[in-house]
Amino acid sequence: MRMRSYTLHLPADARPGESIGLDRALLVRDGFSWPAFAFTVLWFLFHRLWLAALLVLVGLVALGVAGIALGLPAGAALIVTLLAAWLIGLEASSLRRWTLARRGWPARDAVIAATHEEAEARALNRWIEAAPNAPRAPFPSGSSRRTEPVIGLFPAQEGAR
Repeated sequence: MRMRSYTLHLPADARPGESIGLDRALLVRDGFSWPAFAFTVLWFLFHRLWLAALLVLVGLVALGVAGIALGLPAGAALIVTLLAAWLIGLEASSLRRWTLARRGWPARDAVIAATHEEAEARALNRWIEAAPNAPRAPFPSGSSRRTEPVIGLFPAQEGAR
């Protein structure tokens, strides 16, 4: 089975050992992206990478205009377009990681796994086990006596019996 590397991205305020916010965690697979190669700008838009989509669109349009200005034959233009799409497929995951880091979701961990599900399980387990949680008090800290009256069937103060 082929092993792949993934990076775990979490918001900047996430702390190792805490499970808060893990439902929003993102895993980005490293390596060539076939969907980005085939659908280029649409892939970037699907992943909400607006700036990267704009840059790719401008680059592809500039490449097309340059091909027309140079008078490239159709076969050469197709090869140039496929090479540009190949480059986009190679760099798509890096652009996604860059955009996530720019938005405050830096790469927090890297894992190697055979499947996306296995990578998610490994990354999240490593994140939760990264720092031992300090034991939390079962009740809020502070005075055990309430200063406000209690609503319900209980007396207003413990000592008034």
